[in-house]
Amino acid sequence: MRVKLKGLTTTRKRLADGSIKRYYYAWRGGPQITEKFGTPEFVDAFNRAVSARIAAPVDVLRSLCDAFIDSSDFMALAAATQYDYRRHIKIIDAEFGDFPIAALTDPRSRGEFLAWRDRRSLKSRRQADYGFAVLARILSWAVDRGLAPLNPCKAGGVTYRAKRMSSVWTDQDEAAFYAKAPAHLHLVLRLALWTGQRQGDLLTLTWAQYDGDYIRLTQGKSVRRGDTDNATRVVIPVAKPLREALDAERARRATMSGLHRADARHILLTSRGKPWTRDGFKTSWGRACADVGIAGLTFHDLRGTVVTRLALAGASPPEIATLTGHSLRDVNDILDRHYLNRDVRMAKAAVGKLESSAKKARTNQRKPTTRAEKRPDDG
Repeated sequence: MRVKLKGLTTTRKRLADGSIKRYYYAWRGGPQITEKFGTPEFVDAFNRAVSARIAAPVDVLRSLCDAFIDSSDFMALAAATQYDYRRHIKIIDAEFGDFPIAALTDPRSRGEFLAWRDRRSLKSRRQADYGFAVLARILSWAVDRGLAPLNPCKAGGVTYRAKRMSSVWTDQDEAAFYAKAPAHLHLVLRLALWTGQRQGDLLTLTWAQYDGDYIRLTQGKSVRRGDTDNATRVVIPVAKPLREALDAERARRATMSGLHRADARHILLTSRGKPWTRDGFKTSWGRACADVGIAGLTFHDLRGTVVTRLALAGASPPEIATLTGHSLRDVNDILDRHYLNRDVRMAKAAVGKLESSAKKARTNQRKPTTRAEKRPDDG
């Protein structure tokens, strides 16, 4: 007998081994149903979750979280951002789910939320700040729609200050990765170091976006559903080392058999010839870096590494921003606070320019400047 469970939501996820697993939720953004699908236990768990939701009060913070997840603002977020938001919303719900909405006007509520963030920061400052930012976003959204009287988390500041001055991939790191990491990850690193693009955009890159001279893409993080005007489009000239790697991979693919046509569209594939999933790539990349002995560096650091290398090569901030898709402010921020670390090569270049300028000034002082100085009057 078939039973229709209204509101039941299912998602599919490709695991690291390439298999597909289904996850079931009582409703979009609701609790996961862990019992085996199709069993009476599954139906009972679904009904319990729905009953608890119906009984939940609407004058507490949990109702704002639920409303936000159902909103178009949440749906406009990138899939990866939605995943992160759901994770933090569960933490917020566990701590403040029954917090009265009316109490948001109490000046002490801000202190409660800040104290929660500070407690979490003892374990991870970045995660504490992220959770606080998600809470502030939900409350701001609720205030704009008349669902909450005040946002006490507005302008809460941060506890974490990035100090990534040494988090740049060196030439030695790059060489070690090529020497020891699995071959199917080599093109990933080369693409990252010669384009400066985000992980998500590289994993979804297709051969149609590469014409032999340029890579054209629209950065996924800037895309909003139905709002293509905010998308950041970049055209990346392909340097010789990257072009050789891409052309070699395309030639290799032409000799492969059994590769599904839809999968073959993607430039980057797993060792099984399948497109990468976010979690699958994260696991494989982390394992490869650990095996190589690269510690304290993330894939995102490759993006900052490209900005740094371009600056050291003499590229201006506007030139860098045109290639990587950063804003000018972000480029300057990366160079100033995160990655450049006042590199000694930049200092040497500055001193060299100063010496050249001083030498030129001394030469100009010795040169005759007037016709009279060139031909003095003997009389």
